[in-house]
Amino acid sequence: MKMRKLGQGLEVSALGLGCMGMSANYGPAADPVEMIGLIRAAVERGVTLFDTAEVYGPFANEELVGRALEPVRDQVVIATKFGFDLDPATKQRSGGTNSRPEHIKAVAEASLKRLRTDRIDLFYQHRVDPNVPIEDVAGAVRDLIAEGKVKHFGLSEAGVDTIRRAHAVQPVTAVQSEYSMFWRGPEHELLGVLEELQIGFVPFSPLGAGFLTGKIDEHTTFDPSDFRNMVPRFSPEARKANLALVDVVSAVATAKGATPAQVALAWLLAQRPWIVPIPGTTKLHRLEENLGAVEVSLSDAELATINAGLSALDVVGERLPEGALKMTGL
Repeated sequence: MKMRKLGQGLEVSALGLGCMGMSANYGPAADPVEMIGLIRAAVERGVTLFDTAEVYGPFANEELVGRALEPVRDQVVIATKFGFDLDPATKQRSGGTNSRPEHIKAVAEASLKRLRTDRIDLFYQHRVDPNVPIEDVAGAVRDLIAEGKVKHFGLSEAGVDTIRRAHAVQPVTAVQSEYSMFWRGPEHELLGVLEELQIGFVPFSPLGAGFLTGKIDEHTTFDPSDFRNMVPRFSPEARKANLALVDVVSAVATAKGATPAQVALAWLLAQRPWIVPIPGTTKLHRLEENLGAVEVSLSDAELATINAGLSALDVVGERLPEGALKMTGL
């Protein structure tokens, strides 16, 4: 496995593993025993970055990741997140965002227990809390770093002004946001700021929530609990229109003897040397397919062909429901 460096010298595998879908948001939770096996298979194949959050489940995904990685804890980097009000009794969200310093510290203690570890390698604010100054958030994480309970500070779906303000208090190691051929918003401003501040970038949904694999079309039916049922970009009409994007990827993939997923991930890896995508899966063969992207090298001509094809298309539909979009880029 090739390695990459995020900010503050945090070295991780070039591809990480997003674990959310094992427990939440893409239909019923997968079998925990099988998922523990899958996570350990990723470790065996060189993956070192594993992404989870207390809200996934809630709580169940952290517990799963903790069980899976406990035997190999010193070989891996565990990233988790704080920032929502959750009810431990009902295991449901009980409110909106909550990044009060005392709450952050309580979440860290609870996450450490669920993850079966004595430190969180990368602790993200999951969504910016408009009611708490980001300086206070960064200060709380700085305290946790001083105590040795957290190693690195991250932000998820934050705007560039928030990133700058947070970074001035406690250096930010990584920013996480959606980024793929399916959503190129970070190219407008975010990537330039991250490069300036030497902060790493961890794209989630690097395969467009599965759309860029070429396995989804307007006839695909999702489980009733799958969040994609609520996403405008995944309406049947939008999917039909957006298949033109998959055609661009598939043409390059066929010419290279690769899969569309591998080309989509290789394209992301080619954008900056400090980008570390975290595709998720519940299947071993998909894990192995995704990891194969690390060995797919796109030439300048191939990248130009892809970019020209992408620029000629207008992706139909918003990437998230309206309520979720309002929580991004603050």
